[in-house]
Amino acid sequence: MTNPLLPALLISGFASAACAESFQMPPLSEMREAAASLPAPNAAPPDAKPRKWTLMFYFNGKNDVESYALKDMNKLEEAGSSAEVAVTSELGRSGWPGVDSPDEKWAGARRYLVHRDSDTARIGSPPLEAFPQTDMGDWRHLAGFVRWAKSNFPAEHYMLLVWDHGWGWLDPKNPTLGYRSISHDFDNGSYVKTAELKQMLESAGGVDVFATMACFMQMAEIDWELKKHARVIVGSEEVIQLPSFDFAAIVRRLEAEPDAGPERLGEIFVDSFKELYSRPDMLDMLEKTKYGVQLSAVRADRVAGLKPLLDKWAELTPSGGNKALSAAREGVLRMELGDEKSDPDKSISSYADLGNFMEIYAAALPPQAAELRELSLGISGYVSNELVIKNTGFCKDRTGKDYSRARGLAINIPGRPGTLLEAANKYSDLDFARQTGWGGFVSGLAPAPAR
Repeated sequence: MTNPLLPALLISGFASAACAESFQMPPLSEMREAAASLPAPNAAPPDAKPRKWTLMFYFNGKNDVESYALKDMNKLEEAGSSAEVAVTSELGRSGWPGVDSPDEKWAGARRYLVHRDSDTARIGSPPLEAFPQTDMGDWRHLAGFVRWAKSNFPAEHYMLLVWDHGWGWLDPKNPTLGYRSISHDFDNGSYVKTAELKQMLESAGGVDVFATMACFMQMAEIDWELKKHARVIVGSEEVIQLPSFDFAAIVRRLEAEPDAGPERLGEIFVDSFKELYSRPDMLDMLEKTKYGVQLSAVRADRVAGLKPLLDKWAELTPSGGNKALSAAREGVLRMELGDEKSDPDKSISSYADLGNFMEIYAAALPPQAAELRELSLGISGYVSNELVIKNTGFCKDRTGKDYSRARGLAINIPGRPGTLLEAANKYSDLDFARQTGWGGFVSGLAPAPAR
């Protein structure tokens, strides 16, 4: 890939050269010594009475977006915990250049019950546990955080959000930057793989809502792994911008209606996301960078319902002719896996919106293919009306495609031949590819014609 950072996470104003020159982070050894010399962590007495919700935020900042992890933790403190909603977090950092936080000179990871705090420059919540050296890219450590939060702050409902770079179902090979799947710990060169998300949630006893502040994570291939261990899955098909979510607004809304169920919390995420990126300054940023944005909440128990539809569609597709398939592959809304140099017209990217693909395909079928057209529209309708609880997408990408066309779920649809990433895992290794007809369809696809 020509620019491996851009598609992982678009960073507005990230670590400029001037910033790096004006601030020098203390040596990592000093930061670890400072962390080790902290007073004993404050004990976290278990709540006597379960709250309505316990929210768990896993801010993995042990990488090049550390400064934004600190900012989002501070944003979380603008709301803080309440009598009915416990806001917990694990925050990791390692001292990457450009992080100017003189009152927070430590490395490793800390766990918190987040308190309300109006100081946006410092983290005011006292750490309850400290890990001077730990691996936040190890799924077992992530599962341990979930168990810790559940044990100390029991509730009727649980939400886990994983914060960091994301790569969808792919595990790209890039040892220099360490980008792989989700939750990248640059200190250890580790990451949580797609299949390990299932292991993590199973080990931790599942959650009501699983959310990601990471790119490309709302995909059929990923949701298939999670479908038995969460009730609602919140994520984006596309690149997640920075700033990411309005965490304070999300928590405040839930605290205003603590009896809300998992689907309502999914709606709160999507509504807040839409409001954040509809602000004039954010719309201006999106227009200048030529990005569209998207976020959706889906019902995990409806994910399995894709299988009979896709199986039947894959069985009937050859009878539909190549023209319709070519039209759908060419016209579908594809996500920004590359950049203007590596994929000028976004025709190589293999991450694409499933519902939009089926709509274009149905429209391009000949009149005699009535059954296939009905099935294709049925798949798009199933995604929009059964699977997706709420979806938002707006603004245009650099090819002029409007993200209002996104239906809320991405899938692997190979485009024009080309290499954007060197992937460690083959698509056929995924449970989704092996257990549904989509794997066979993808493996049998002829290369898309060059434009």
